[in-house]
Amino acid sequence: MTILQRLLAISVTLLTAGMVHAAESGKVQTLVTEDYPPFNMMNPKNGEVTGISTEKVQELMHRAGEKYKISVFPWSRAIQMAQNNPDTCVFSTSRTPGRELLYKWVGPLVRNNWVIFARADDTRHPQSLEDLRTYVIGGYRNDAVSEFFSLKGYVTDLANTDSDNPRKLLAGRFDFWASGELLGMDILKQQGLNKMIVPLFSFNQVDLYLACNLTMAQEKIDKWNLILKAMEKDGTNAAIERKYR
Repeated sequence: MTILQRLLAISVTLLTAGMVHAAESGKVQTLVTEDYPPFNMMNPKNGEVTGISTEKVQELMHRAGEKYKISVFPWSRAIQMAQNNPDTCVFSTSRTPGRELLYKWVGPLVRNNWVIFARADDTRHPQSLEDLRTYVIGGYRNDAVSEFFSLKGYVTDLANTDSDNPRKLLAGRFDFWASGELLGMDILKQQGLNKMIVPLFSFNQVDLYLACNLTMAQEKIDKWNLILKAMEKDGTNAAIERKYR
């Protein structure tokens, strides 16, 4: 191959790479989530999605120069979309061993405490997970908290959404309710039940992530993780969290 041919081949390679990069940069990232206050939540009046995780993801996308769209779905659908659809990520997703190989991970975005809730008038006072072995635990479908109990052999009663569980607990459909601490307290406040249902004890702490489809370019995942670390270092993440305290 002559020098001229080599230069031509290099030029074609660079041009092709540039076209691929341009095509990639024009893609719209589909970001899906659920209503999970205070991490991600939708204002029913205007459809705006806000929350701690949401604002961090929005800032991440802005710094990365990404075009994106955030949509709210039932959790079961949201996680399936991220597993099955290219250019799709779901948040705020608990990073558990059972989910590790299902996604590419960006984060952590926030930490989430898992808590057991009980009726305020319940005379039973379990203090550990072992104390709960003989009881039915309420949760909701495809949630990491519910998966935790199911995998450990506990009897569970699962709703379609976590907001259904306070009424089910009061009606005696199950014995105790397991949920994220901040989500559970927010649901109780919204439903006016924070005096009828109370937290008993915290039993786990997990990190919540942006979980992306496995076809997402690793280069992009690495870039997003570096940007998120920079946001942590420059105080952006802390400033967002203070807005929701």
